[in-house]
Amino acid sequence: MTSSPTADRPEPAPDDVDRLAGVDLAAEPIFLMARAAALGSSMANRGLAPLGLKVRSYSILAVACSGTGPTQRELGDLLRMRPSQTVAILDELEQRGLVERRTDPRDRRSKTVVPTGPGRELYASAKAAVDRAAETSLGALSPRDREDLARLLRLLAF
Repeated sequence: MTSSPTADRPEPAPDDVDRLAGVDLAAEPIFLMARAAALGSSMANRGLAPLGLKVRSYSILAVACSGTGPTQRELGDLLRMRPSQTVAILDELEQRGLVERRTDPRDRRSKTVVPTGPGRELYASAKAAVDRAAETSLGALSPRDREDLARLLRLLAF
């Protein structure tokens, strides 16, 4: 009896999907962005796993370490997460001693998220892991192509 491809490995091998690269769907930008994001997230998750992070928790930690003092709501909006998802990830990061919630001086009803010392240290290691994943994921692109891609994605995202 043969098992399904997903039972043996989390992602199809490139040979498994190469034959589908010519389908109409593969020419649609929205599909291509979604597929590239899924592949990149999967690769980043593998690099982040030894640090006890996933892409979403890494993203929250990264923004917390940006020095902008984001609120919980801003984090959820930026990362397109439901409030319950944002709170659950923040709870985990806070329990690990990586971030703290503080009353927002601009609005006492909301909380800002700030990193702790250990949070900043973990972020530095996590950023290096994500950079390695990006290097692997984007290895086929020249430095100029990477800059162009980042510029175009910023236009779409913001």
